Amino acid sequence: MATAEVQGRPGLAVDLACQSAAFTTDPFSPEFARSLPVLRDAGYRRVVLGPVDPSSRGVADLARRIGDAGLAPITMAVQSPEANVGSEDPHVRRRGFEQLRRFVDLTARMGGDQLNGVPYGVHGDAASRPSGADVARVAELVGDVAEEAAAAGIMMTFEVVNRYETSVLNTAAQAVRFVELSGSRHLRIHLDTFHMAIEEADLVGAVAHALPYLGYLEFGQSSRGLLSTGSLDLARVLEDTLSLGYTGRFGVEGFSRSLMQEPVADALRIWDTTFATGEEFVHDAAVLFARDAARTGTGNHHRSG
Repeated sequence: MATAEVQGRPGLAVDLACQSAAFTTDPFSPEFARSLPVLRDAGYRRVVLGPVDPSSRGVADLARRIGDAGLAPITMAVQSPEANVGSEDPHVRRRGFEQLRRFVDLTARMGGDQLNGVPYGVHGDAASRPSGADVARVAELVGDVAEEAAAAGIMMTFEVVNRYETSVLNTAAQAVRFVELSGSRHLRIHLDTFHMAIEEADLVGAVAHALPYLGYLEFGQSSRGLLSTGSLDLARVLEDTLSLGYTGRFGVEGFSRSLMQEPVADALRIWDTTFATGEEFVHDAAVLFARDAARTGTGNHHRSG
């Protein structure tokens, strides 16, 4: 099958990243190191890390390993009950703000130019909906960090997740409002088709609404497994998204319990083995993007810098 090329790599017409949890949830493990050439050879340009402690002594080696494989890292910012910009306690808010700044510094030290995550609160806290004033206060703090990140050449995004994982932001419309409240010219939205399928009546319509601020679009199936197996027509979503004129980065994400550390699998409610190996997942996902390239004849104009 004829395919387009991205910077000399066959098959993929988009700037594509893969969540490393498809192989392992431990970025310092031998399994992670072995995954990097697999991703590179399949045409991926970036690897998405789970939360990495900015004070970890192995960060420099991790960054070098990723760079030597010809890939770029995408890091992830998180908050905790003790450091949370969404807290009512000003001291906890301040610690949360400083924690986000440390993730920006981590990204810079690793040579990355994108910081993902849920920076607006504690992931998994969905007990009650914050007030409009509370959301506005959080948006301003996150926006301030996004401006610092931009000054360092880093795009900061925030992921919109479903109602069972947060009560702060669940839809593209809420995300757009959050960017507007932030006052930042650089804060960008991260949408994920898995979460969108729960919250949005129209996936492509939601993408269109977020488009002016959309920095990262992640493809995950309803099953959280192989992209080719589930209820979502991801090929149509991809085709329609490109038709909208989206030129940003894409990501793919899948989880299989047997490949994950048990506490992480438990936290994400991943109970089943949905695919046997990370190689199976990344090659299955790459087919989706290679097929679109062959059908539409797209090429380098669908990548971002």
